[in-house]
Amino acid sequence: MELRTVDLSPSLWPQVEVLFGKNGACGGCWCQAWRIEKGERWDDVKGAEAKERLRRGIESGTTFGVLAFDGETPIGWCTYGPRDSLPRLNRARSLRCDDSSRVWSVPCFFVLRNYRRQGVAKVLLDHALGTMAERGVEIVEGYPAAPSKDGSYIAAFSWTGTMGLFEKAGFAMAGNAEGSKRRMRKTLRPVT
Repeated sequence: MELRTVDLSPSLWPQVEVLFGKNGACGGCWCQAWRIEKGERWDDVKGAEAKERLRRGIESGTTFGVLAFDGETPIGWCTYGPRDSLPRLNRARSLRCDDSSRVWSVPCFFVLRNYRRQGVAKVLLDHALGTMAERGVEIVEGYPAAPSKDGSYIAAFSWTGTMGLFEKAGFAMAGNAEGSKRRMRKTLRPVT
C-alpha cells in the first residue's frame, strides 16, 4: 500500500464522491449525522440533501477533513472541526461538556472495507491532530465506540473510531465511560 494523506479542499470533491460511493459512505450519511440541527429529521436529510450539505461545507471551508489515498485511489476519510459546528453532538446528553466552545472534535472515520485493520484510521487521526495543532486548537475530543463484551468492534458502529485508536494517540477518558460512545480528550496546547 502506498498510503498518503491530504487535507480536504474543494478540488478533492470528486475523490470524496468516489470514496463515499452512491450510499454516502454509510446509509446516505455523507458525514452529516452530527451536523443535524435541532428540529431536523434524519430521514429528511440523509441521501441527496446530506451529499449537497457536505459539498457546500467543503466548498465554503466550514467542513474540515483528511483524505487517505493508496496511490491515486481514495481509501479513507476523517472529519474534524469545532465541536459547536456539530449541533447533534452538543445535544447528546451523554457526550456534553461545559467548555464546548474551546473544543474541536474528531467525530467520524470512513475506511474502505479492504483497507480496514491496516492502520489507515491511525494515519488519518495523526494528520488531523497535526493540522489542528498548527491551527492553535487547545483541546480535541473523540467519541469512540465501546467494544463488545469479547473486546471486538462491529464495523457498522465503529464509524467514530475505537478506544485503542484514541488511547494510542494520547487521548484519555473524559466522560460517558460506560456508554456506547465514550468521550475522550487530548490537550494539544496548554489551556489558558
